[in-house]
Amino acid sequence: MDVVLVMLGGSMGALSRYLVSKMIANFLPFSRIPWGTPVVNITGSFFLSLLIFSFLDKGVPSRETVLLFGTGFLGAFTTFSTFTYESLSLLEEDISAGILYIVVNLFLGFLGAYFGMVLGRGWKF
Repeated sequence: MDVVLVMLGGSMGALSRYLVSKMIANFLPFSRIPWGTPVVNITGSFFLSLLIFSFLDKGVPSRETVLLFGTGFLGAFTTFSTFTYESLSLLEEDISAGILYIVVNLFLGFLGAYFGMVLGRGWKF
């Protein structure tokens, strides 16, 4: 059953990543920077933190919830390998665009995770 949950979540996450990345690329067709990857990584960081931290004080989320949404959906939705590949490609083409891309991914990814933690714990901003 665990494998089925990860596969189901993973297939939905991979399809969602593809659709979001295509939508962003269509919205910004002339951008040299592939903004779809930061969008999925930042939102994925937010939702994983929200999922985990909203359950920490109330008890751990069920194993099934973590497998379906955390490992499966969000694991496939976010993409570190694409981030690193795109970072290297951009650094070779235009070092300033590459550095901007890396900073945006990392800084906003951590910021997204932080806001997910804050909301998950019920803190006020």
